[in-house]
Amino acid sequence: MNRMDVLKKGLAVFMAAVLSVGAGGAVYAQNTSQPVGTLAMDTRSYQMAPGNIYDFRATVSGSGLDQSKIKVYSSRDGIAKVSRVAGTDKYRITGLQEGVSYVIAEINGVHASVKVTVQKGVSPKGEACRSVSIVGANAQVTEAEMRAVWIPYMSLDMSSSADQSAAAFQKKFDGLVAQAKRNGMNTLIVHVRPFGDSLYPSGYFPWSHLLTGTQGKAPGYDPLAYMVQATHNAGMKFHAWVNPMRISLKGVPTALSADNPYTKWSGDSQKNNWTMEWEGAKYYNPGVAQVRSHIVSGIEEIVKNYSVDGVQFDDYFYPTQAASIDSVSYQASGTTLSVADWRKQNINSLVSQVYSSIKKIKPGVVFGISPQASIQNDLNMGADVYTWGSQPGYVDYICPQMYVNSQHTGMPFDSTAVTWRQLVKNPNVKLYFGLALYKAGSAVDGGTWQNSNSILADQIQKGRSLGTDGFMLYSSAYLEHDQTRAEMNSIRQLLGV
Repeated sequence: MNRMDVLKKGLAVFMAAVLSVGAGGAVYAQNTSQPVGTLAMDTRSYQMAPGNIYDFRATVSGSGLDQSKIKVYSSRDGIAKVSRVAGTDKYRITGLQEGVSYVIAEINGVHASVKVTVQKGVSPKGEACRSVSIVGANAQVTEAEMRAVWIPYMSLDMSSSADQSAAAFQKKFDGLVAQAKRNGMNTLIVHVRPFGDSLYPSGYFPWSHLLTGTQGKAPGYDPLAYMVQATHNAGMKFHAWVNPMRISLKGVPTALSADNPYTKWSGDSQKNNWTMEWEGAKYYNPGVAQVRSHIVSGIEEIVKNYSVDGVQFDDYFYPTQAASIDSVSYQASGTTLSVADWRKQNINSLVSQVYSSIKKIKPGVVFGISPQASIQNDLNMGADVYTWGSQPGYVDYICPQMYVNSQHTGMPFDSTAVTWRQLVKNPNVKLYFGLALYKAGSAVDGGTWQNSNSILADQIQKGRSLGTDGFMLYSSAYLEHDQTRAEMNSIRQLLGV
C-alpha cells in the first residue's frame, strides 16, 4: 500500500481507499450476489482545525451500482459534520470541535471511512492510499480486521480428566484451534491466568489447578508454550488473557496452594491488607504499590518468555463499592481523594505500568482491556475507561463486552455502540466490540435473541459502519453449538468463510 501526504484539499491523483479506524485500517466487504463493482474514497485520514473544511470524493463503479445510493455520514456530528457538495461526487467535512470522528461511506453493506482528527492549531493535511473495496460476490477483506474468539479457562480444564498428560491437553487445544480456524477467526484470546495462578511455569504465581486438579502442582509440561506455537502454526494470533486481581471466586479453586501469594501474605501481619475479600471471593489489592508491582512482574515474564501477540485484562477489578474491603490501605495512603477516585487512580497506575513494561520489552506486543459495556459499572469498579480511551500510555485497544441486543430495554446495542465509539477518542487506541455468541438462539433477555438468526452478524456490520477495528466472540464453546448454529451460519456468510 502506497501512502502520501496530502498538502492541500485537491488531490493531484485520485487514490481509492477503503478504510477503517486507525493505522493499518481494514477493508470491510460483505459477500453479496449482485451488483458487483467497487466503492472508493480518495482519502484515508485527515487532520484539521475547528472551522476548517475539506472536500473528498466517494464513488462507486460497476454493474448495477448507483452513485446516488451511497450513504455518507459522520460518526460524531458534534466534532466533524459532513454534507454533499451539490451537483458533484464530492462531500464536505467541516471541523467543529476537537476530537476524532469517522466519516463513513456505505453501499450494499460495504463500508469505507475517513478518520478525521480535529485539533486546534494544526495545519490541514491528510493521507491517501491505493486500495479499492469490492462490492459483490467476490468481496474480500484485503486487510485483517480483528476476528477473535475468547477461550475461557473452562474450555482448558483438565482437572477432572482421567488423562492429564501433555498429549491430552495438546489434543484439546488443537481442537479449539481448528474450530476457530474453520469459523473464520484470526485471533485467540486465551485464559492463561484466571485465578491468580498460571498455565505456565511462573516465578510469581502457582500452577493452576485446571491442569492437575491441585493448585501449585506442576503438570510436567508448558501449556502456554504449546498454545502459542499451535496458534501461530495455524496462522492466527495469540493474546494472553489475564485476570489481574482475581484469586478465587465462588469456591473456585477449592484450595489455594502454599506458594500462592494470598497464602503467604495473609499469614504476614505486615502484608495481610495486600489482598481483599468480598462475598467469599478473594482479590489482590491494587491500592498497595508492592501488589501492583507483583502483578506487573507476572505480565513481564509472559512477554519475555513467550511470543504472545497481545495481553488482555478483562473486567474483574474492584468487586464492590463498599469502603470496607480496602479501608486499611486507603487510610495508610494519606490520600485526599475519595475512595472511588483513589481506586481509579490505583487501577490507572497498574494499567499504565503494565503498558509501559510491555512496550519496553517488546514494543510490538499489544495490551488491551475488555471492560463491561456499562460505563457506570466500569467506573464503579475503578475501571477508568474514559482515560484509557482518550489518553496515551494506557492501552492499545479497548473491547467493551457488548452482551446486549437492540431490544435490550436498559442498554440497547446500537446506542451503546455509538457511546463507545464516542468514548474512544485517542486515534491510537483501537476499538473492538465483544459480542455475546453464548446468548445467540437462547431464551435469555426475554427471548429476544431468538427473534433473528443474524443478530451478531448485524452487530459486526454496525461496528464496521462506526469505524471500529473488529470484534471478539464469547466464547469458543459456542462456535459450533446447536444453539448458535443458525447465527454462526450468518456470521460465516458475512465473513466469507
